[in-house]
Amino acid sequence: MKFLDTVKIHVRSGNGGNGCVAFRREKFIEFGGPWGGDGGRGGNVLVQAVPNLNTLIDYRYQQHFKGERGIDGMGKMMHGRGGKDCILKVPIGTQIIDDETGDVICDLTQDGQIYHLCKGGDGGRGNLHFKSSTNRAPKQAEQGWAGEEKSVWLQMKLIADIGIIGLPNAGKSTLLNRLSRAKSKTAAYPFTTLYPHLGVLSYYDNRLIMADIPGLIAGASEGVGLGHRFLGHVERCSVLLHLIDGNSDNIKRDYNIVQDELQYYQAELINKPQMIGISKSDSHQLKKLPDFSKWAKKRNINPPLAVMSFSAIADDGLDALIATLFQHHQQYKITAINTQSETIAPAIESIEETDSQWSPL
Repeated sequence: MKFLDTVKIHVRSGNGGNGCVAFRREKFIEFGGPWGGDGGRGGNVLVQAVPNLNTLIDYRYQQHFKGERGIDGMGKMMHGRGGKDCILKVPIGTQIIDDETGDVICDLTQDGQIYHLCKGGDGGRGNLHFKSSTNRAPKQAEQGWAGEEKSVWLQMKLIADIGIIGLPNAGKSTLLNRLSRAKSKTAAYPFTTLYPHLGVLSYYDNRLIMADIPGLIAGASEGVGLGHRFLGHVERCSVLLHLIDGNSDNIKRDYNIVQDELQYYQAELINKPQMIGISKSDSHQLKKLPDFSKWAKKRNINPPLAVMSFSAIADDGLDALIATLFQHHQQYKITAINTQSETIAPAIESIEETDSQWSPL
């Protein structure tokens, strides 16, 4: 299945059904009066996040979607049926972006989360509603109200615990294949990985989702190579694993290239919790690991959580790498929960103070 993470679609909710003009004509009923039913409501356009999708390829060849029109009202006060809703199913982590303003309308991050993108038009009222003391036989009814129409972008951002970043051929896909059951293509040329890949890393009874992000090179912010097209998937990762080829002629340069591109894309990304992994330990001749903390200090960013050397091919240092990944991810979760609690606590106290000052009449 082809990976597709951004697509533009056009949606329109259904129009409401028309109201009916009808009169009661029955034997032995002298004053029948108006008897027209209301039109049905138009179908809505809904977007739902589901767990069994990981691409937007379903919207590649069909971009127009609309809700069903409401059925017109009929005689005998029969109201028209409402139109069926149009439900668009998307992967978890999909953002809905307005085409005109560029604003994020909704971010679907929970399984089963539903957003009402377009509301169906209301049905028109039948002539029964227009009866009055001066107009006993109204001959007017309302037309159904028009539905909403808009163009939006669907942008998917993978939800992963660990994001693997680095220059091309740093060993990202090889590591993902070794730690999980992923089957990413590996070869000895740049940009072998053209699309992000996911893998599940198991450690005792715990699991982590790892994302292999295509390699960054100098000038990616200007569209060189694959550019920053897939870097948005890093935003939702808890911890970043920055891989650097141990056989590189200049490790400091490689480190700074990736950090620069992260900063060019989004300044907040550079301060995400990062681990440094020196790959290919079976072939490089490093006697001492570089001082990445010193380099990070010069850039005014947080020092790396850990610096480790390993080889995915020779199975050297992988156990220690896995244990460290789970350790720092768990610490990140605890820190995130504490930060959220600190944010919510003042709001709760403010509400309690407001309640205590209120007294009934």
